[in-house]
Amino acid sequence: MNKKGHPLLSIHSILLMIFIYVPIVLVMVYSFNNTRLAGDWQGFTFDWYISLLQDRNVLDALMNSLIVAVVSTVLATIIGTIAALSMRDLGKRLKAPMNGLLYMPIIIPDIIMGISLLVLFSQLHIPLGKMTIMIAHITFSVSYVYVMVSARFAGMGRQLEEASQDLGATYWETFRYVTLPQITPGIISGALIAFTLSLDDFMVSFFVAGPSSTTLPIYIFGQVKRGISPEINALCTLLILVSISLILLSQYFMNRGRGQKKRNTLPF
Repeated sequence: MNKKGHPLLSIHSILLMIFIYVPIVLVMVYSFNNTRLAGDWQGFTFDWYISLLQDRNVLDALMNSLIVAVVSTVLATIIGTIAALSMRDLGKRLKAPMNGLLYMPIIIPDIIMGISLLVLFSQLHIPLGKMTIMIAHITFSVSYVYVMVSARFAGMGRQLEEASQDLGATYWETFRYVTLPQITPGIISGALIAFTLSLDDFMVSFFVAGPSSTTLPIYIFGQVKRGISPEINALCTLLILVSISLILLSQYFMNRGRGQKKRNTLPF
């Protein structure tokens, strides 16, 4: 017998969705408004999106964001995957505290991480720029990749790996043909989340960015201080759409990984 939840819970969920998504929808709607006056709808236009493509400052900020996001994602994915592989064979006594350390960047507020990294770079006399932003993004992205890959390890077991070694496969053959294909959805999902976080990050980047390394979120913040313009609404809309697409793609790979059936035969 199916039990229905209390009606107030449904109302609460609907109100929560409205509270979260209505402001986002308004930003997207007014990015097509044919006037610079906020809140005054004058018609539909794509002019603000066209002007973005002609704005050199926007293109420079976009290029900086893409460079930082690509480099930090690649390195964070490699480091996070290796961390998940290492933690898998770690003893229980060491695994619990190590897990806590790896989860720490997810728990720590962004402003604290940004300040702490700024102090570190200052003490090491490292000039602020794209390199410091990359290091900062790798620092918090590794944890997310680790979580995604560890989740894949938790659900796959060791039966196929043990069977491959019993049949004479070496460690690297087992990893290449058995382990890696099974954890690939988790690696891809972690990489997509890391890319999304890097592309959208403002707080940490604000503290560790140099004068010539402005990213899109920092550029948007600087423009908003002068007033919300239709170009900013258009830029925010593009970032929202890219972020949603990447999150949905990450979820697709995770669901695809969960739905994969274990094969009964080995490829060697």
